[in-house]
Amino acid sequence: MSVDDLDKHIETLMKCELISEQDVKSLCSKAREILVQEGNVQVIDSPVTVGGQIPDTNYLFLGDFVDRGFYSVETFLLLLALKVRYPDRMMLIRGNHESRQITQV
Repeated sequence: MSVDDLDKHIETLMKCELISEQDVKSLCSKAREILVQEGNVQVIDSPVTVGGQIPDTNYLFLGDFVDRGFYSVETFLLLLALKVRYPDRMMLIRGNHESRQITQV
């Protein structure tokens, strides 16, 4: 998945539009490669800001990404796309809504 593809997916998801199933599979596969290498405890360089320009800013998302309204899938896919695009700047901490017991079907 190229940087241009990721930028296109991020732009699409920011408009609450879905990306194709194949793109979701590719995004999840790439995100998995990144996330399995990260430990459960993250050392995050400060400062961490709530807003700013993504390429120059560190972001920390504190869980409960899903089960919060109509756009759970789009929200989580956007976070995954941002994580893959900026792996060293985006930190995702799983909340109780992302636990295996909550998300199993």
